[in-house]
Amino acid sequence: MRLPPRLSTTLEEIVTARVKHLTGYQNAALAERYKALVEKVRAAELELGQTGLAETVARFYAKLLSYKDEYEVARLYTDAAFQAKLGRQFEGDYKLRFHLAPPLFAQRDPRTGHLIKQEFGGWVLPAFRLLAGLKGLRGTAFDPFGRTAERKTERRLITDYERLVGELIGGLTPQNHPLALKLAALPDEIRGYGHIKDANIEKARRKEAELLAQWRNPAALKAAAE
Repeated sequence: MRLPPRLSTTLEEIVTARVKHLTGYQNAALAERYKALVEKVRAAELELGQTGLAETVARFYAKLLSYKDEYEVARLYTDAAFQAKLGRQFEGDYKLRFHLAPPLFAQRDPRTGHLIKQEFGGWVLPAFRLLAGLKGLRGTAFDPFGRTAERKTERRLITDYERLVGELIGGLTPQNHPLALKLAALPDEIRGYGHIKDANIEKARRKEAELLAQWRNPAALKAAAE
C-alpha cells in the first residue's frame, strides 16, 4: 500500500519543500526571493520570542508566487510524474481531452462575462512542452500572457503581500502578533479560478481592510481584546 506524502510541519520543512517547488515553477531567483522574505519574518519573530508568523508567511507567500498560469499548466501536464500516473491508470489506445479557458484566447459568455472552457485534444501536448520551456518569460516584457487582467492581478497580489508583510514585521509586538497571523493567512481565502477567484480576492481584500484598520489603530485593537 502506498502511503500518502507527509505534510511539512516545521518551518525548515515548509521552506525546503517550497524552495524546490518554486525553483521548478520558475527558477532559483524566485526561490531566493521567497526565502529572503521568510527569513526577515523569522528574525523579527525571534526578537519577540514568538512563533507562527514565519510559518504562515512561508506557506501563503509561496502560494501567491506560484499562481497557476499557462506556463504552469503546461509544465504540470508534461511532467514525467503526470505521464507516469496516466500510464498506471489507463491501458491501451486511450485519448486525452483537456478542458481549458486560456485568458488570452478563450471567449467570454456574453451574459456573465465569464471565460468559456474549450475542449482540446491530445495534440496540445507538444505545444505544452514548448510552452513549459518558455516559463522564463513569465512576468517579463516578452511574456505574451502577462498583459491580461488575470496575470496583472496575480502579480499585484504578490507585491501587495510583500508590502503587507513588511508592515507587519515593522510594527510587530507580542500584543498584535495574533492579528499579524490573521493578516498573513489571508491568501488562504483566495481559491478557485476565473470569476470564482476574482470574487474570493475581493472578499479577502475587504477582510484585509478591516484587519488593517485594527492593526493601525492599537487603541481599537486593545478595546477589541478586552
